[in-house]
Amino acid sequence: MKEKYIKINNLSVSEKLLNFINIDLLPGTKISKERFWNGFDKCVHELSPKNKKLIETREKIQKLIDSWHKDRKGNQFDLKKYTKFLKKIGYIKRSGSNFKIKTKNVDKEISSICGPQLVCPVTNARFLLNAANARWVSLYDSLYGTDLIPETQGALKGKTYNPIRGQKVIEYARNLLDKYIPLKDSSWKNLSRIPEVKNNKLNLKLKNPKQFVGYKKKSNKLSSLLFINNNLHIDVLFDQIGNMEIDNPESQRNQDKLKIHDIILESAITTICDHEDSVAAVDAEDKVLGYKNWLGLMKGNLEAELFKRGEKILRKLNSDRIYISPKGKKNKLHGRSLLLNRNVGHLMTNPAILLKDGSECPEGILDAFVTSLACLHDFKRKGNSRVNSIYIVKPKMHGPEECDFTNLIFEKVEKVLNLKKYQILCGIMDEERRTSVNLKECIRALKNRVFFINTGFLDRTGDEIHTSMEMGPMIFKGNMKTTKWILAYENNNVDIGISCGFSGKAQIGKGMWAMPDLMKEMMKQKIAHPSSGANCAWVPSPTAAALHVLHYHDVDVFAKQKKLSKRKLAKLSDLLTIPVADRPNWPMEEINKELKNNAQGILGYVVRWIDQSVGCSKVPDINGIGLMEDRATCRISSQHIANWLHHGICSKKQVLEIMKKMARVVDNQNLKDPSMKGQAPYQTMSGNFDKSIAFRTACELVFNGRMQPSGYTEPILHLNRLLKKN
Repeated sequence: MKEKYIKINNLSVSEKLLNFINIDLLPGTKISKERFWNGFDKCVHELSPKNKKLIETREKIQKLIDSWHKDRKGNQFDLKKYTKFLKKIGYIKRSGSNFKIKTKNVDKEISSICGPQLVCPVTNARFLLNAANARWVSLYDSLYGTDLIPETQGALKGKTYNPIRGQKVIEYARNLLDKYIPLKDSSWKNLSRIPEVKNNKLNLKLKNPKQFVGYKKKSNKLSSLLFINNNLHIDVLFDQIGNMEIDNPESQRNQDKLKIHDIILESAITTICDHEDSVAAVDAEDKVLGYKNWLGLMKGNLEAELFKRGEKILRKLNSDRIYISPKGKKNKLHGRSLLLNRNVGHLMTNPAILLKDGSECPEGILDAFVTSLACLHDFKRKGNSRVNSIYIVKPKMHGPEECDFTNLIFEKVEKVLNLKKYQILCGIMDEERRTSVNLKECIRALKNRVFFINTGFLDRTGDEIHTSMEMGPMIFKGNMKTTKWILAYENNNVDIGISCGFSGKAQIGKGMWAMPDLMKEMMKQKIAHPSSGANCAWVPSPTAAALHVLHYHDVDVFAKQKKLSKRKLAKLSDLLTIPVADRPNWPMEEINKELKNNAQGILGYVVRWIDQSVGCSKVPDINGIGLMEDRATCRISSQHIANWLHHGICSKKQVLEIMKKMARVVDNQNLKDPSMKGQAPYQTMSGNFDKSIAFRTACELVFNGRMQPSGYTEPILHLNRLLKKN
C-alpha cells in the first residue's frame, strides 16, 4: 500500500504517524503541535548531515583497514604495527585522564538493585505486559514447568497437576529459603507450625532479623511474609483460607504442611522495550505500532487479550504491592519492572518521514523524539520512573564521536520537549569493536547521562568478523567464546565501568541466555555474569528471570565490584587479537556442518522476519533446540559464511546447495511449530526458491554480506520486507 504523506514545514510526514503523534501522543504533554513539529523539523535537518557523515566515516575507516590487511597478505601479522596503524587512522583514540560519571536522578533499580534484565520487542503488547509484570514471578511455577526439576521417579509434568512433582518443587524451594533467609536454630524444612505475626513481630527467629521487611494478612490470618536479601525481595505466600483453589482448581499445593502455596521472587528488575534488533519495523505502520505500545506503558493503560484454558483473559500492568512493615507502617513496592527504551542506532533511515530533499528521516533521531515525548505522560503518574528520568539504550555506536552525536540528539530533544538538561539518560551498548577499544572515551562523551553499559557477544563477534574480513578465514563460530579477544572484551567492559564510577550509580550488563527451554544449563552457566561483576544480564522470559535472579541472591555484586576494582585492566593487545584461523585445513565434513548450522539459523530467522514481520522468536536450531534469534544472531551467522566464501573455505555453489537443503528443514520445522499458529499462512521456501522473497533475502545476506555496512543485516532485511508488504 502506497504511503500517504502530509506536508508539514519542510517535512513530508506519513499520515499514520502524523495522526498518532497529534491525536494520541501530544495531548496531555503540554507540548503543542506547533512546538513539536517546528522543533523536530529544525533539529532533524540540522542533525541528518552529521548523522550521514558519521556513517561515511565508518565506511572510510573500514576501507583503510581492508587495504592494510590486503597489502600485508601472506606476511606474519604484526600486532604492534597494526595497533599503531589503528591509532593513526583514528580508529583508536587517545585515552584521556581518569574520571567518574556524573549521572544524577537514577532510579534504584539501576543504582542499587542487581538482577535480571528482560529484552522484549516493543511491537508485541502481550510480551511487553508479561515483561513489565515480570518484576514479581512465581518460583513454584518457574520450577514446576522447567527442566530444573527432573522428570524422574514419577515427577512428570503432564497435563494436570502432579503432586509428586509438586513435592519436589516444595523441597527445592525450602532449600532456597534455608540458603537465603536462614533461621537461627532451625530449618524451613523442619518447621511444623505456620509462622505468625503479632503486633508486627514475626515469631520466626532469623539469623538476620533485618531480613524481615513486611507482611500481609487476609481475614486476620497471615497470607504473606516479605523478606529481603542482597536488595532483592522474596515474598512467601500462605494459603490458610483456601483461596488458592479458586485460582487454580487443579493445584494441590496445600499438600504443604506450612500452607505455603507459592514463593514470589522479585525477578526482572529492569526491562528493555526494544525498537531495534528484536522487531521488524520498516515503515510508518510498523513504527506506530511500537510507539503506541510504548505510549500505553507510559500512560499505564496498555492492555492485551489472550485465551488461557479456553477463557478470554485481559492482560494489563500489575499494580504496586502493599505490605505492612515491622514498624506497622504501609510499605509500597513497585509492581513492575523499570522500563528502558532501546532506540534504533545511527545507521538506518525510515520512510515514515521524508526530509526536504526527499531523503528518509534517520530512524534513531525519530525514535529519540517520539519515545521521549511518550515519557512525559509517565512523569504525571510516576508509574515507571519515580525520579522523572528517561532511559534510552543506544545500540551500535562506533566510537566516541558517535557517542558525542547521541549526546547532541538528546540535548536537542530536551530543548524541544522542555525537559531538564540530562533528563534523558543513555545506555551504551558495547557491541562494536571501535567502541570496545575506546570504551572509556565513549563513556566520557556521555558521562552526564550514562546509566548502563553492557556486552553483546553476537553483534560484537559480527563486527569482529567484518572489521577484519580481509585478514583471513575466521575460526568456527562456536570457538569464538574461548578466544583471547572475547575474554578481554568481557573483562574490559567491567573494568572500565568500575573505574569510571558505575558501582552504585549505573548498570554494567552482560548478554542474553538464548536457550529458553534449557533452564538447568542456564543455572549452571549464567552465575558467571554476577560473578564477573555485572549488575544485570539479559534473559529471554519471565521464567528465566525468576531463576536467574537466584544467582544475584548467591552473589553480592557490589562486593564483587569492589574486589575487582583492584585488578589490572584488560590489555588492549588482547582486545585487538583477531580470531583468524592459523591453519584452516578443516575436513569438508566439518566445514559443511558449520555451514548448515549457520544457514539454518539465518533461514529460520529470516523467513519469519520477511513473511511474518516477527523480529525475534524462539527458532528451532539444526538439532531442534529452540534458540532466541534476532538480528544479532543473523549478523554473526551471515558474516561468518561471507568470510569463509571470501577466503575460499567454501564455494558459492556449495553454500547455495546447503541453503536450499536447510530451507527444507526450516519449512518442516515451521509447519510443525505451534507458535506459528495464528500467524499469516506459512509460505514454504523450498520448491519455490526463485519466487520466495525470504529465501532470496537469506541468500543475499550471505553472498552480499561482505559489502554490507559493518556487516549489518538491516539494509537487506528492510528492503525485502518492504517488497513483501507492497
